[in-house]
Amino acid sequence: MNELRNRPSSRAAIANFLAMEMAREAAARAAAGERIIRFDVGQPCFSAPPEALAAVRAKLDRDALGYTEALGAAALRARIARHYDEAYGLVLSPERIIITTGASGAFTLAFLALFESGDRVAMAAPGYPPYRHILTALGMRAALAQAGANDRLQLQARHIEDLAAQAPLAGVLLASPANPTGAMLTDDELAALAACARGLNLPLISDEIYHGLTYERPATSALAVDPDAIIINSFSKYWAMTGWRVGWIVAPPALVAPIERLAQNLTVSPPHISQIAALAALDAGAECERRRALYARNRAHLLATLPELGLTLAAPADGAFYMLVDVSAHSDDSLAFCKRALVEAGVALTTGVDFDEARGRHWMRIAYARAPEEVEEGVARLRRWLAGA
Repeated sequence: MNELRNRPSSRAAIANFLAMEMAREAAARAAAGERIIRFDVGQPCFSAPPEALAAVRAKLDRDALGYTEALGAAALRARIARHYDEAYGLVLSPERIIITTGASGAFTLAFLALFESGDRVAMAAPGYPPYRHILTALGMRAALAQAGANDRLQLQARHIEDLAAQAPLAGVLLASPANPTGAMLTDDELAALAACARGLNLPLISDEIYHGLTYERPATSALAVDPDAIIINSFSKYWAMTGWRVGWIVAPPALVAPIERLAQNLTVSPPHISQIAALAALDAGAECERRRALYARNRAHLLATLPELGLTLAAPADGAFYMLVDVSAHSDDSLAFCKRALVEAGVALTTGVDFDEARGRHWMRIAYARAPEEVEEGVARLRRWLAGA
């Protein structure tokens, strides 16, 4: 057999998404009968809001559910535009809204529309792994700023200037609240980042997938400081619809047609059934806020108990449902630490190496989008395990 016949391309030579690797191992153990506490994947334990499920059931009984427009169903685009007025006081044309196959599809479309092969895009480390992996697969590069504790591990304007001085940049990507920390930018920091990107003539991409999931102050959209910012969002987190795979882009008018051409050819259209669910979910605010209150309870419990376990926050957990904690008191290898925790304590966690290859062995991420009782049991298991380790 010719081993070169089906040789994978260099685009496939990207690192594994370790959170998903841990999820696979945790799921296998659960399928074998173990009770595993899931702090690994950033996935709400809830289903889609009842309003979304009811809308889908009604639609399935009467419609064929064919393709929608490549940019998404007009009704959903209009409703998302209204959401920006309701949530942020921002007036947007529905024509700027592009429905995508999850936020992952949104990033792929945005990167293809904005950047050329070899381009460098500035972002913070630690950060969400697929940012850099998608760029790599597309022949582009992540220019990583090693954000420090004084920056709350968040990208700052001076980081962009430093990276631009090293080699040309093609864009800037920020996230607030961020994965894996939950840390948020202040309004002044966000404005400074936008001004820096504008001054360098760089497009600004803002990952706002965790908007709505904040606990002490609301998140500010980058559109408030830069009307030409490219916004990425999704129904996966606040609306608890990870498996429905529906997200969106807010694009400057000049980018809409290029993204439409890409979407027509890469995906034809986003899933119709998911768009129906998403449209109804936007009117499920009361249920989503009830769930956010449970995350807030989990957050308070972890903030109170993790220091007792020798696990200290690497950055403030302002939003999302994550905490990045320092495990140095117990291990200098968080990947091995997380593997042991799964086997010996039945607790699934994610190594910080996933988010920062250079410094991540000191950190692990805890995802607390679970029922409060499960979070409390997970902490109790870790307490017992660490006491005997």
